[in-house]
Amino acid sequence: MALIDNIIARAKSNKQRIVLPESLEERTIKAADLALRDELAEIILIGNRDEILAKAAEYGLQNIEKATIIDPATSEKTPEYINLLYELRKNKGMTPEQAEKLVLNNTLYFGCLIIKSGDADGQISGALSTTGDTLRPALQIIKCAPGISCVSGAMLLITQTPQYGEEGVLVMGDVAVTPVPDAAQLAQIAVCTAQTAKSVAGFADPRVAMLSFSTKGSAKHEAVDKVVEATRLAKELAPELKIDGELQADAALVPSVGTKKAPGSEIAGKANVLVAPCLEVGNIAYKLVQRLGNADAIGPILQGIARPVNDLSRGCSVDDIYKMVAITACQAMDAK
Repeated sequence: MALIDNIIARAKSNKQRIVLPESLEERTIKAADLALRDELAEIILIGNRDEILAKAAEYGLQNIEKATIIDPATSEKTPEYINLLYELRKNKGMTPEQAEKLVLNNTLYFGCLIIKSGDADGQISGALSTTGDTLRPALQIIKCAPGISCVSGAMLLITQTPQYGEEGVLVMGDVAVTPVPDAAQLAQIAVCTAQTAKSVAGFADPRVAMLSFSTKGSAKHEAVDKVVEATRLAKELAPELKIDGELQADAALVPSVGTKKAPGSEIAGKANVLVAPCLEVGNIAYKLVQRLGNADAIGPILQGIARPVNDLSRGCSVDDIYKMVAITACQAMDAK
């Protein structure tokens, strides 16, 4: 799988500081050990040092001592982080006591505060936590990237059809977060998905297709109007972005169909980034490609946050976490 190899190589070339807050979880600590062994990233683990090292010894891990281990109960930075959280959330009603409780007892909050303070570059959680638990501290502390108010999730699709996308690789969004985006949100999803295509998939030239059941006015419906408006707004957000819509999937991917249905389009038949009109479409579409087309689907990769915070499936494997460390590192390089 050349794409993953390339992502790992880029991560190793410029090691980022990645927080794994679920430090005692078996798959997480094993993935951390592999990442440290391979010098994939600088790993930060949150928790009691003795407990983490004991867990590493239980699993026969040899590299965990290379990690930076931070215990909220003893870290000299903890008072600073408590005050930072309070200042960020006091207008929402948070008290100093509530801030202290979160910092001392919730490692996901602690990890995001490390990133906000400039002491780390990204975070990965979800082996134990829900998506909501992962996103909540990220949005409260790190917040969205400038000009973005909508978090979304992109999927890397590695297909067996090299004639499409970037030698068979496509990036699709949103497949994970925002159920029914309005036109402004959909425009943001398009811009963020193109950025993920550059920073993670390594696309030098993202070509974004805004998908619909219509191509260039072939159907009339308010759902089509939303995609047309989102395309216009995305061009305003990122004037340099190569983007077109509305396009049906075949018009986006197949040159002969694109030429016929959207003559003159620089995207039709050449798209390597696909933006679904809603989460329902995106999630169903990537799963169909994965299962019926026997494609590899990697993600979802969260996007739109000012610094990368990624969510794992609670059914994830050690290898999934290892790959997500590399992906998060690539995002972190681009976010600086």
